[in-house]
Amino acid sequence: MRVVALSLSLAAFTVFAVGRADASCQSHRPDAGRTVSDVLKTIGPRAEARLKPDFAKAGVAYPPRQIALIGLKDEMELELWAKDNARWVHIHTYGILAASGLTGPKEKVGDYQVPEGIYHITELNPNSRFHLSMKIDYPNDFDLEKAREDNRTRLGGNIFIHGKAKSVGCIAIGDKAIEELFVLVAKTGIDNTTVVIAPNDLRRWKPWLNAARQYPPWLPELYNSIRQELAQFTEKPGV
Repeated sequence: MRVVALSLSLAAFTVFAVGRADASCQSHRPDAGRTVSDVLKTIGPRAEARLKPDFAKAGVAYPPRQIALIGLKDEMELELWAKDNARWVHIHTYGILAASGLTGPKEKVGDYQVPEGIYHITELNPNSRFHLSMKIDYPNDFDLEKAREDNRTRLGGNIFIHGKAKSVGCIAIGDKAIEELFVLVAKTGIDNTTVVIAPNDLRRWKPWLNAARQYPPWLPELYNSIRQELAQFTEKPGV
């Protein structure tokens, strides 16, 4: 397990401490004890047999130096991109089977929102109740900054990309898909993996906002940063 440096401010520590309430996706199986190495040995060969042809077709070495996962909430898609030399190449698109909430960022514990922003993987959980799971670093620095500006402390946490087809605030992509991405991230390295979650495909459309929700004043700043990040990921038919 990764060790987090104990250099958080008191305000940030408060946010993370109360974030433990969003723990539904963190649940472990009763027989927890499997390691990441176990997954690579038992599940890895069949997962790679499915995924390696996509890398070969794209002309990208496996495992790549870097990968990016692009989550599009409205389209219910999770795109896999890999960096080949200086460019990002589209490898595959997975369907998102479940993701709760409306368009817009996660702001507080228990709002059932999937976060929006630029994130990283912090942990691989081989014993997830949802087959396998990968934890993202919500709340990130941007989330913490905006929470301080808004005087919010209960931001929630424990947000995962995982298997199965049920989720509360997380992204569920089914067992075969999470097997492929879990193994790929393990081999590429969590430090070499970026996760971008957008309300919809901002490369092609304006944000699709929902009239039933009140949005924070900093939303344009967030979506501008996401749009700039997505500008790197364009070598895909139809984009």
